[in-house]
Amino acid sequence: MPYSDFTLKQVQHKFGLNIIEKRGIFSALTPVTISEYFAITLEENIPLAVSMNTEKAKSELIIANVLIEMRKQFDRKISFFSGVEFNIDKEQGLNGYCDFLISLSPEQLFVTSPIILLVEAKNENMMGGFGQCIAEMIAARLFNEAEGNQIPTLYGAVTTGMSWKFVKLIANVVHIDLKDYSLEENPEHIIGILSAMLEQKA
Repeated sequence: MPYSDFTLKQVQHKFGLNIIEKRGIFSALTPVTISEYFAITLEENIPLAVSMNTEKAKSELIIANVLIEMRKQFDRKISFFSGVEFNIDKEQGLNGYCDFLISLSPEQLFVTSPIILLVEAKNENMMGGFGQCIAEMIAARLFNEAEGNQIPTLYGAVTTGMSWKFVKLIANVVHIDLKDYSLEENPEHIIGILSAMLEQKA
């Protein structure tokens, strides 16, 4: 079964995970000042993506631009990949495509470790996307370990583009933040949360 077939219950049972649900896990993280270009891009692209109302439009017009802004914030020392095939362990169902994957490496031609953040685009059912996202995080941990990189915490996000939900994986414990974080209302906070994740401070 590919990543997209996993439900939250299935991924919990298959990989022996403990799930902790709490509202506001990432609320206290410091916002980050965004570039003027990013602010103007959001102003233009959000209404357009909303009117199209497809995952593809939101991925291309909103989510990709969030990650481009992140790459600029980190002086292009990180890389992100869109729609990348990420086949790690087919027998365990850890195969298929990731919507977005972020690596702590400037290498952009192919995925290198360490992988630290995975983002799944969902049109409506954000909670339903957690199973897929967490399965990808498990795969990323296996990938990192195979490359000799011990990353203590892996992060994930499930988003409609405008609304973001975040999750982190430490050992066999998954922490799911039940709060919706709004890109339209507070893009600085979204960038702050993603920045803290990449710095292993979230």
